[in-house]
Amino acid sequence: MNVALIAAAGIGRRMGGQGKQYLLLGGEPMLAHTLRAFESCSAVQQIVVAAGGEDLGRCRELVKHYKFNKVRQVVEGGRERQDSIYNGLRALPEQTKVVAVHDGARPFVTSAVIEDCFSGLDGWDGVIAGVPAKDTLKRIEGEKVVETLDRQDIWQIQTPQVFPADLLVKAYKKAGSDGFYGTDDAVLMERLGYRIRIIMGSYENIKITTPDDVVIAEAILEKRKKTVER
Repeated sequence: MNVALIAAAGIGRRMGGQGKQYLLLGGEPMLAHTLRAFESCSAVQQIVVAAGGEDLGRCRELVKHYKFNKVRQVVEGGRERQDSIYNGLRALPEQTKVVAVHDGARPFVTSAVIEDCFSGLDGWDGVIAGVPAKDTLKRIEGEKVVETLDRQDIWQIQTPQVFPADLLVKAYKKAGSDGFYGTDDAVLMERLGYRIRIIMGSYENIKITTPDDVVIAEAILEKRKKTVER
């Protein structure tokens, strides 16, 4: 069974700590947009959401209101994203074979990208979505530019990130015992030598982190609305 694990426990410090997952985009909470993509994806059988402790009731009410029938559990998240995902992993159904981890603050993921991540797993230990970097990237020390990186080999990493559930649990347990915190799920797998594949995501699959991102998000929604209306 394929299960999606949605990380939705962030307090949104750069958004004023207002619980950005519930910020309205196009009249609906951001988290509703995110969950709808997984609800409509045929590759996903169940969904687990890790929500902030103070937002458990609000999250469960959202799930009920929008009739997200694939959401079987809403669990309490932790202090950091990695803690929240680990709590979610411990709540996975026993039948779970493959898990897709996704940020609740990426509301523009498409079912097509989710399906590509699942189908691309064959023969690999993990699949992650990403996009080639567009900007010139430089490594710095303080204010000094040290080198210019070869952009051809640089990708910006997104979610979903898809892994065999047993391997991801193993990687999380190892990270916990080592006191290691990574910036995404794949790095926990990489440090154990697992082979991770990258597939093309979408430049619209942004993570909403700052107020400026909300302006971009509304523009993406308007663009998609016009596309549907044509």
